[in-house]
Amino acid sequence: MKNMFKSILFFAFAMILLVGCSTEAPGASSESSSDEGASDDGSVKVGLSISTLNNPFFVTLKEGAEEQAKAKGIEIVVVDAQNDSAKQVSDIEDLIQQGVDVLLVNPTDSAAVSAAIESANSADVPVITLDRSAEGGEVVAHIASDNVAGGKMAGDFILEQLGSEGKVVEIEGIPGSSAARERGEGFHQSVDAVDTIEVAAKQTADFDRAKGLTVMENILQGNKDIQAVFAHNDEMALGALQAIEAAGLSDIVVVGFDATEDAVKAVEDGRLAATVAQKPAVIGQKGIDTAIQVASGETVEEFIPVELELVK
Repeated sequence: MKNMFKSILFFAFAMILLVGCSTEAPGASSESSSDEGASDDGSVKVGLSISTLNNPFFVTLKEGAEEQAKAKGIEIVVVDAQNDSAKQVSDIEDLIQQGVDVLLVNPTDSAAVSAAIESANSADVPVITLDRSAEGGEVVAHIASDNVAGGKMAGDFILEQLGSEGKVVEIEGIPGSSAARERGEGFHQSVDAVDTIEVAAKQTADFDRAKGLTVMENILQGNKDIQAVFAHNDEMALGALQAIEAAGLSDIVVVGFDATEDAVKAVEDGRLAATVAQKPAVIGQKGIDTAIQVASGETVEEFIPVELELVK
């Protein structure tokens, strides 16, 4: 009798242990249990490194990207390099550490950014460049207007306005940036083919309005016999225009690049002759769309163009 009582107690205790060790809900499979807590919810986190937010063009590009990210329901983290190449490299390293799935990079300097892009490559983070290209590292796509074509468009317009004869000033963007190099290349494809056009001065103003003003003031001090100015962006064009107006000159053809709000208004007011529009908001939107495709494992085009037009 005593042994039978012990057997019953042992059997009851074993059943309690068996029930207590099972944590699955009724009907749950072992497969669903092993997937519990997985974070694969299809969300995408995009990092955007902007060269500078002290330029209306790049503010519009950022806003275009943010609006598209919100519309698509994805997370975007934006950092501002403030036109500092070293800060941009550090910013990109931080974005990699934050676990972004895709990097959108608008380089301050096309060569200096290469090290950061190589870091992203090592971390298996795909990189897409916007507006300005990178000279090193692996980039899955580049989204931009054709800057060479835009520079040539500006040069052709100046030739038309001057009757293919006169002296022209070129105000260049940041040395080392692909935008400055390519816009200058396109401009010279146009004007260098005409013997009666002289590029009388060529100076850098770093895509900055205040520097554009100073550079143009210095040029005019040495030579007021200028018929046209091509600036690699609108900020420098507006700075140059301010210097020209302050000098009491009104017949110099000034052409910018970007079609920022201030520049378009200056064209409408008859102060700025023209600006090449390359639609920064569209570049930002396409950046997000391409990032989503890349994160999903889709193959994308290496160069994704954004249409240009001349505002005059």
